[in-house]
Amino acid sequence: MQPANAVAPQRRWYKVDLHLHTPASHDYEEPNVTYLEWMRAVAAKGLEIVAITDHNTVAGIGAIRREIEWLAQLERTNRLTEEERQRLAEWRELSNQVLVLPGFEFTATFGFHILGIFPPETSIRHLEHVLLDLKVPADKLDAGSTETGAATDVLTAYRTIRAAGGLVIAAHANSTHGVAMRNFPFGGQTKIAYTQDPNLDALEVTDLDKGPRSTARFFNGNKAEYPRRMHCFHGSDAHRIKADPKNPRRLGIGDRASEFLLDDASFEAIAALLRSKQFDRTRPYRAVDAPVDTLAAAREEGPGLTQSFHESANQRGGKLTAILSDICAFANTAGGVVYIGAGPRKTKPRGLDNPTEVEQEILVGLDERITPPLEVKCDVLTSQGAKVLRIQVPKGPERPYCLDEQKYYIRDEAETTLAVRDELVALVREALEESAAGRGGSRRDPKPRDRRHQGRNERPVLPNGNGRPAQLPAPVAPVASALPVPVVAPAVSPRTEPAPPTPDDAFYLPQVGVEIVATEERNGIKFHSIRDLRNGHVIHNVTRKGARKLWSYAIEQVEDHPLDLNAVTWRGDVGLVHVETRAGKVRYDLALRENGKVRVFFGVTEDGMEGRWADFIQDE
Repeated sequence: MQPANAVAPQRRWYKVDLHLHTPASHDYEEPNVTYLEWMRAVAAKGLEIVAITDHNTVAGIGAIRREIEWLAQLERTNRLTEEERQRLAEWRELSNQVLVLPGFEFTATFGFHILGIFPPETSIRHLEHVLLDLKVPADKLDAGSTETGAATDVLTAYRTIRAAGGLVIAAHANSTHGVAMRNFPFGGQTKIAYTQDPNLDALEVTDLDKGPRSTARFFNGNKAEYPRRMHCFHGSDAHRIKADPKNPRRLGIGDRASEFLLDDASFEAIAALLRSKQFDRTRPYRAVDAPVDTLAAAREEGPGLTQSFHESANQRGGKLTAILSDICAFANTAGGVVYIGAGPRKTKPRGLDNPTEVEQEILVGLDERITPPLEVKCDVLTSQGAKVLRIQVPKGPERPYCLDEQKYYIRDEAETTLAVRDELVALVREALEESAAGRGGSRRDPKPRDRRHQGRNERPVLPNGNGRPAQLPAPVAPVASALPVPVVAPAVSPRTEPAPPTPDDAFYLPQVGVEIVATEERNGIKFHSIRDLRNGHVIHNVTRKGARKLWSYAIEQVEDHPLDLNAVTWRGDVGLVHVETRAGKVRYDLALRENGKVRVFFGVTEDGMEGRWADFIQDE
């Protein structure tokens, strides 16, 4: 416990690169580089925390330690030459500038790459023991090769590294050898297991600057099959000191770095961050002259299921009510973010003259008009000189929430709409099921905390995308010495093999869009039952006159444009019916042949097309 007068640490952004190779990797492209030259390049890039992650070996970090220990021993016996004295002094200076974490890049079964990163005090013997547990042959511990023969499966590797005290990070998860399995013929359940396993701490990705198409957006916790939101960050995966001028994709040290907002430069601080729900404390590194503009990135993505924009919060014109409606809808659907002071258009944001006053008005409105009580997180962003209020809304643990005691809102794509009867029933059922299973979080205290006291320095733990408070892994205890840490051998699990698509596969159906599952005519009016593919809810008694936009489109197609099977582009049992841009997004109508019948899915976006369906994605 800290003394009463202790000063809390001051968080700041650290420049980090947790995926760097040294000449100890067999495929290193500058094998004649010395380790001191390597370390000089790290410092010259302004990196403050790095990890050495050679392929299936810790020979690189071992070589560095041996050199420093040898020079220190010569110093103790007064046998240093002048050149050695200067080299030792430089090593010490660089070590004070940069925290170097030992680790490795392990090649699991089927070639998937996993980073294991450990505290700086971890001994080489302990690290090699972990590699032996991962079935790296003893005679290949110093080879630095990407291939080691028969290996350990991905999930067992996660458990083994975590049990040994390491951080478990999926290397370049969205690209070659990555567990997100781009263009890899595995079933959806395998991809879910590899990216949602509780022993996996984070995903290293290469595309955080790709906006709506980034891997981080896919793993944002809003998909039913991927309820756990994942920390995603950049790493260089550098196999050379400087980028190859003939092939810029061959990056150098720090060329694709990240920034972490930490209490201090330590393994414990990084582990606590990556195992937390504080997703606003990691970001891609950008030079000082190219600062991160969170609002600009959000506006580039545009309004959607999990974000909305309002230029003002004036009572006049119902602007405040519209904001509260969005908050209610996000709490009932998948959580989301409301930006106030900026519209969705890419023009310069108007901003707010007094964002603190607007925040108080909204919090008062929440207390008075939304039932049951709902906690949100508020902060202020600055974009192009304008101040914009950001309100982060969790998927509420006590759904359904209502506005003004009678209006139950949900989020449907980029719109907030009143829930129809069947949607309201589904909300209640989900909440009851989660409560019965003990996944909905504890009931609120008789005296709930006043949200007005939730300052910007407070960071509530938001539930994950399915409304369930995610189970946080136990914190890693700091290593007290360089002695090996006892390792508990994990239970061996069977290896996951690829499987053909079946109705039990997570991506047997598209994940976004609607399907008309039944139609009944009564008194000359057609009533449709529509399934929402995002959550599986079936809404009955939908008519053409009262349907929402996507529902209306689907009903129009079914009633006015019967499916022509000869016009479908088939690839096996799945097919493309139609593609067009509507509401600012490319949308696909897709078909599935099943048991002698054809099912049609309307308005599917790229986010919902995984597995076989991804073959139909077209460039915008």
